[in-house]
Amino acid sequence: MSVNSHSPKNTKSLALLFLGVGLILLGLASALLIPRAEAITSGEDDPAETGGLSAIPVEVSFPAPDLRLSDLSGQSFALSDFAGQMVLVNNWAIWCPPCKAELPDLNAFYLKYKAQGFVIVAIEAGSPQADVQTFIDQAGLAFPIWVDPQELAMEAFMNFSLPSSYLIDRTGQIRLAWTGAISAEMLEKHVAPLLSE
Repeated sequence: MSVNSHSPKNTKSLALLFLGVGLILLGLASALLIPRAEAITSGEDDPAETGGLSAIPVEVSFPAPDLRLSDLSGQSFALSDFAGQMVLVNNWAIWCPPCKAELPDLNAFYLKYKAQGFVIVAIEAGSPQADVQTFIDQAGLAFPIWVDPQELAMEAFMNFSLPSSYLIDRTGQIRLAWTGAISAEMLEKHVAPLLSE
């Protein structure tokens, strides 16, 4: 008795083989194309312009969380204390290399634009306060630093990736959100034009 080469069992095996090969090819294509697609969100921002080292913001619109923490001296502050200013909240940690890499650009941008009602609130996620103070003293950062031993800021912004940043406008609405380090070029391109509002 001969075996029919077109039996349901052989057809099913052939279909599974084609499906498997197709999934492998799809995975390879995704691995090659997705990093560029994720980096280019507006069609205008090219990672080549920033050396591929900068996150590109996503435009959003939702109220800033009601967050209250303390600075390194123990004084309590809330995000609402900065009403009327443009505030860049930066969630970071001293153990995070991309966080530390973006701090000089953030500091230079803050010094350049603080007279226009711009402030950066850098919220350090969970490190001992003495270690944060030592790091800040060595880095020479000029903007406010808050300590967050319980990581409440990441919970409030619903993003546990570091670094992550949020631009809050003068009315208390979050306008831009980043996950990843921000370059000076991205700050100039996306934040500076909003400071005149």
